[in-house]
Amino acid sequence: MDLKEKIRVIEDFPIDGISFKDITTLLQDKDAFKFAIDSLAEHFRGKGIDVVVGPEARGFILGAPLAYAIGAGFVPVRKKGKLPFHTRSMSYDLEYGSDDLEIHADAVREGQKVLVIDDLLATGGTISSVIKLVESSGAEVAGVGFLIELTELKGREKISGSFDIVSLLKYEV
Repeated sequence: MDLKEKIRVIEDFPIDGISFKDITTLLQDKDAFKFAIDSLAEHFRGKGIDVVVGPEARGFILGAPLAYAIGAGFVPVRKKGKLPFHTRSMSYDLEYGSDDLEIHADAVREGQKVLVIDDLLATGGTISSVIKLVESSGAEVAGVGFLIELTELKGREKISGSFDIVSLLKYEV
């Protein structure tokens, strides 16, 4: 299945010069959504993943069904102030600002193998922060997966490590 056919591209959103990749059209197509989750699951199944971690909001949408498909737990990473228990936080830069992410302090534990999932790899700022949050707990990031990678922004270089990185779709910006 050609998943690029299922992605709606919106020019100049959210600001001029950005070519936004809208995954809602893929998500609403039951066959495309299943194919995307199954493709990621096929790659990561059998690798001893204990927990899938996904940042809000689209990391939740992909991460939870992927965790189910590979027999792992799911842990959400939220924006600051959204989690009700003790948290660890990390600041990161966006293309047009900065933000903070948080994870429950007891969400991932030392020795666990973690898969980090998000919809999009652009500059790598968000996912780098998620990786640091996971590693700060003593857990091992075993893999990082994305639906889409914007290759010209070189986010992969920012997150390169000893873990497996997979993107189902690659776009030039």
